[in-house]
Amino acid sequence: MLPTAVLRAATRGPKPNITGFNMRAFKEATGQPRYDPWERNEAWRYTGTFSRWNRFKNAFPGLGIASVAFAGYCGYEYFFLEDEHHHGEEHH
Repeated sequence: MLPTAVLRAATRGPKPNITGFNMRAFKEATGQPRYDPWERNEAWRYTGTFSRWNRFKNAFPGLGIASVAFAGYCGYEYFFLEDEHHHGEEHH
């Protein structure tokens, strides 16, 4: 960043939005209640079995086992199976 841009930003503050939309004012105007009466009923969606980690973990069942099995097969094929085709040699 140019030093002049840093000085300009420091003296004027943040650049105004060209659309005139102020997100902070919008959030204040939404009138979200401080107390949500349905919060207790919705809490189960984010705890226990339905927590973010459990949802991520259960999104792809068997992916870990399949990855290990595929890596094992690739290693077996590389070290123990021979290539029958010798590329670069002419066949008569």
